[in-house]
Amino acid sequence: MTAPGPVTAEQPRGGAAPWTRAKRWMYRGGRPDRLARAMNRLSARMYEHGVLTGGGRGVTLQVRGRRSGRPVTFPLVLVRHDGAAYLVSMLGQDAQWVRNVHADDGRAVLLRHGPQPVRLVDVPVGERPPILRRFLEVAPGARPHVAVDRHAPVEAFAAVAAQHPVFRVVPREGGDAGAAPRP
Repeated sequence: MTAPGPVTAEQPRGGAAPWTRAKRWMYRGGRPDRLARAMNRLSARMYEHGVLTGGGRGVTLQVRGRRSGRPVTFPLVLVRHDGAAYLVSMLGQDAQWVRNVHADDGRAVLLRHGPQPVRLVDVPVGERPPILRRFLEVAPGARPHVAVDRHAPVEAFAAVAAQHPVFRVVPREGGDAGAAPRP
């Protein structure tokens, strides 16, 4: 039986590992199911308070919902590469947080040790492969959702770079919290 979800890469010999199949199942259709949402809420709370952040890589991102206008929070992995910080969408272009970031012109807030207003800047597709490779090195939970093995050469990541948005995290000046509704 083939695991559902957006991943189309060939299965390794012997099929996918049970955890890989479970992760794909929890995000079938590119959206988290009830269990994944509960786990994400718990992770977001822990990351926000500095608990089990994986050496500072786990962060909670807050964005403004494009329809509701309410703040939406969720856990992500912060990737450091060549002196810059990045956020990557393991579920691709259609992830709700990606749509919300685009709708609010990249305004967001990182919640860790207090709110940090940031702007998320789209990284061009041609610059994404080394960042995606680093992402898979530090985010094991994302591996089932990206159709390239983490040990593959950087060039192999070019084939999936357009499918996974990458955002450079840039500190935002001023006190505007960004994810809160504005008049």
